[in-house]
Parts: sequence; structure tokens; C-alpha cells
Amino acid sequence: MTTAPDTAAEQPVPAWRPNTAGDAPGSVVHRRLRTELHHPTGAPLVVHLTGLGSARWEPTVTRIADGVALVEVTATDTVTVRAEWRVPCVGATAYWTPNTDASRWLPPSWTSPRTVSLALGAPVASLVGSHDRAVCTAAAGETTAPVRVGAGVVEESGEFAFTVEQELAPDGPPLRLRIDVSGRHFAATLRDVTAWWAEGTDHPGVAPAARMPAYSTWYSLHQNVDAAAVERQASLAAAIGCESVIVDDGWQTADRTRGYGHCGDWEPNPEAFPDPAAHVAEVHRLGLAHLLWYALPFIGRRNEAWDRFKGLTLREEPHLDAAVLDPRHPDVRAHLIDRVSRAVEEWGTDGVKLDFIDRFAVADPPPAPPGADHATVHDGVRRLLADLDARLRRTRPDVIVEHRQPYVSPGLWPYATMVRATDCPLSPAENRQRTVDCRLVAGPLAVHADMIMWNAAETPEAVAVHLVNALFSVPQISVDLGAQTPDQLAALGFWLGVFRRYADVLQLGALEPARPDLGYPLIRARDHRTTVVARYAPLPVALTDGDPPGRDEADGVHEGGPRTLLVANADADPVVPLVADRPERALARVQDCRGEILSETVLDLVAGVNPVTVPTGGLLTLTREH
Repeated sequence: MTTAPDTAAEQPVPAWRPNTAGDAPGSVVHRRLRTELHHPTGAPLVVHLTGLGSARWEPTVTRIADGVALVEVTATDTVTVRAEWRVPCVGATAYWTPNTDASRWLPPSWTSPRTVSLALGAPVASLVGSHDRAVCTAAAGETTAPVRVGAGVVEESGEFAFTVEQELAPDGPPLRLRIDVSGRHFAATLRDVTAWWAEGTDHPGVAPAARMPAYSTWYSLHQNVDAAAVERQASLAAAIGCESVIVDDGWQTADRTRGYGHCGDWEPNPEAFPDPAAHVAEVHRLGLAHLLWYALPFIGRRNEAWDRFKGLTLREEPHLDAAVLDPRHPDVRAHLIDRVSRAVEEWGTDGVKLDFIDRFAVADPPPAPPGADHATVHDGVRRLLADLDARLRRTRPDVIVEHRQPYVSPGLWPYATMVRATDCPLSPAENRQRTVDCRLVAGPLAVHADMIMWNAAETPEAVAVHLVNALFSVPQISVDLGAQTPDQLAALGFWLGVFRRYADVLQLGALEPARPDLGYPLIRARDHRTTVVARYAPLPVALTDGDPPGRDEADGVHEGGPRTLLVANADADPVVPLVADRPERALARVQDCRGEILSETVLDLVAGVNPVTVPTGGLLTLTREH
């Protein structure tokens, strides 16, 4: 069903916002769009539209599912369209976005909107209420050009306002908004958003190694890398279950003072990597895939490429001793593609880690330089990544390409294999939150944790806690494996085995994180046969039955037979209350952080609370007959 706009342009209760466009030049047109959606209070949801600069635009709304509507605005003239709608702020607990520097608190409506573009963020947000149900989840369909996304509590009315602003042109994409007030778990509404974004998107698939544990050189070696050191760690990493090694910053320079002054030429340091192809071949002999790091946008002051490209930059970053190249120019793109492709074409690497793509998202870029073949930076970035991907796949069709928060736009999905949580060294809770946030919007990509490290004096229980905090992603290990104690290695090996054995449900199962306002203290992933729960606070674990969201008999899996429940305890309290809704019998195995079996017994569960002791960093495996 499609609904036309009201001719009356009744506006909502005015909310104070700084620097509003009320005095913008040209025509200002207001329209009120009925959506046929209703809030939990029963009130209708109305979208208020404002067009700045022209009246030649038309909105429509289509109901696409129960509680879900699609708003579309098309223009026959250049115009900036701003959409605002409000929901009663009743029972709201958190405001979720994929933004890496945002709290989950409810912002005030006068908070500056965030600008989302191809290289920075994703245009989606959810107001979460009690029982983790979404009060309203909203997403924009434009995932390349900049879109301004705002939200916040309206002090004047006790409502929560969502705003989306996009510039429209007759030959450009429309403003498309997906608004969901169905009241389902917020993660389920976000899964539907990613499915909506994926419509018409052709993703090349994820190489198997990208979903298996990896070893990274960054925190363990930083720039002190050479072929021998990498190969030594790769040998140890293969023995504990890693399937790839990522050689980070340092391979391209003899300088060890950090900074990015030596980026741009991308020539191997001849002393550290005299024969890159032989080095990669040795890593392959050890059984691991090999990835090489590139700070893609940077041109450093201390390399030969600086003089060639210093006039083709978006901005200088003196504190990094580098500048950001302008991808609108074909010479820039050709240079970067040639430099990066050598890793796959000449040295035989399995993929590349593309760092700092978000640096292309310059708020006020300079005019396009002479010779540029793209007017906008985001179009230049897309062309760069698309051409690079095509070039790499000519040599290696299953190439692995790593991206990183905050460049998580679905517009980048076709050019990436995996996306990693942004840097949070020695912060397991932050790693947990970042990986879950990534999972909720990553679509087809494998999600990797930030590199996991720990102090040399850390206990094996704490090592396990670091790993459990990254349980619903792919772990990247970054410690000196040769310096670990036997207990630390045992904990590492045990949990990497769990990651590997249950990779399908951990990475591809229906993800249900609880309480985003509290940093996800309990997370559940499940498929038809296996449920994995990770507990990061002294919380009970419900023994739920039934199929995960979005699955049905068409999957070919039916009721009956044993089901497995894993409970990973990352909390200091070893008593895990299992809450059953009926009596049942189950086989329970408890392992400590090293994987040693502490008990294996049959439990007669009662309806209600059943306390089970699972040590910190340990695992409970419950096999239930149905």
C-alpha cells in the first residue's frame, strides 16, 4: 500500500537545535507524510519532510511488513530534503548506532547529526526499549554519498526524534528510509536492515581462512618485523589453530619510530624482507594464509612518491608525517592499485589489510584537482576500491581483504572479505562491544576482533576471558607465542578450538546480544542444534527452546534429537544459574579455562533456577534430549 502526503504541513512541537536551516535561502517546503504505522502507545507515526531550495520533489510511503514502512522521496530539481519523525520516549533504554565513539545513552535532540558516507559509518540507528525490543529502528538506503543522520530526546515534548537529511538531484538516487516499529528484538530488526541493503548486491564470498583464527604482528611486534620473526610466530600460530598471519606496519620501512612518513612507495624493507615471495612461500608451507598491511590513503613525506603526489591530496596530517591522497585523480588510483596488487601478483600473498580508509572522509574537501575524473571523493573511493578488487581477483579469485571500523558502510561490502573492530588494546569489554556492533551491520562479511593481547604476567583465566569477549567474532591473536607459559598456551589453544569447532553458529547463527545500554553483558547465538551463550556478568542463563529467528522447516532441520547449549563464563562469579521452564534431564560437562574436564554428569533440571558451577574462563556444555 502506498500513501500520498498530506497537503497540510502541520509541524511537530518545535525543538531547539543550534544552527538550524530555518533561514536558508530559496524556497522551504514542508510536507506531512502519514505512514500507516503506529507506536506502541497507539499513536500514528507521521514523517515531516522539509525541502530546502526547491518544491519539485514528491514523497511516497509503502508498508512492506507488519510495523515496517519504506519512505521514498524523488526530486526533479536539486533540493536538500530533511525527514523527521518522532516516537514517544516510553521505556527507552539505549540508542544504538554503529558509531565507534558513541555511548548507548539517549542523546538530546540538539546533538549534532553525524555525517555518514561510503568511507565512514553506516546510516542506521535503533532506539531500544525494555527486553531489548526496538522502539524504532531506522535506516537510509543511500550508502555512498554523504547522509546526515541525527536523533535525540526532544525536551519540549518527551519524544525521541529521528532525522535524516540528503541532497537530491534529478539524475541521482532518491531518499529512501526504512522505518521499523514492529517491536521485535533490536538485533532482528537490524538483520532485516542488512538484508534490505543487500538487495541487488553481489558479494564474491568469504574465503574459508577469513573465518578462522588469525595471528597479527601488530601488538606483538609493532614495526619490529622481519621475515624470520614473522615465520617463527607463524609456525607457533599454526600449531594452536590459526589459519592466517597478518603482517602489519613495518614491512615497508627500516624506521621504527612509528608514524606514516614512509608510506606511499610500498617497497619492502630489503634488510627485513629481502625476498618477499620466498617469505610468503614459507608461511604457506607452514599452512597459513598471508596478508600484508597497507595504509591505503597515506602518502608520507619521507618517500619518493611524496614529490610526485604532494599536489594531489585531500589534506595534510602533520602529526602523522603524511597526507591523504585524493582518489578523484586517476593517477592516484593507478599508483595505489599497482602498489597494492604487487603483494598478490608478484609475492603470492593471499590478501591485504587496507587500513585508514576512513581518512578519505574529509568534511570539506578541496576542489577536484586538474585531471580528476570524479567530482566527489566518495565516487573516487568507490572507483579505487572497485578497480583494486577487480585487479586482485584476476590473480586470486578468493582474495582476502580486511576493512576496519568505522568504515562499515554496506556500499563497501563488495570490496571486502572481513571487517575488524577498531583498535582497543587490552580492553576486552570494548572488544566485545565493538565486535557485536560490527556483527549487527556486517552483512556477508566475516567480523574480526581487534588483535587480542595480554600482559606477560596474566593468568590463564584472564587470557580465556579476553578470548571469550571476542567469542562471536574471529579472533586475531597478537602476543609473542614463544614467550607464553604452558598454562597460557593451554587456555589459548582450548578456546581457539572452541572458535573453530563452533564457527558456524558463532559467526553465522542468529545473534541476540542483550542490554546494549550495559555493554552486552549476555550474548546468545543459535541455530537449530546449538546455542552458545557468553556471560560477562553474574546473570542467569535461560534454557530457551524453539528455532532461532528467521528460520523454518525449509532449512531441512526438524525438531527432535539432542541439542547442545554452551555457556562460556567470563564473569568472576563461578555460579551460573540455569533457568528452565520445565523439568528435564541433560548431560553436563564442565571444563576449566585450559579445557580440562572438571566434571561430567547427568543433571536432573527442575523448573526454575538450577545453579551450576563453571569457573571463570571455563565452559559448560549441556546436551539436552528433545
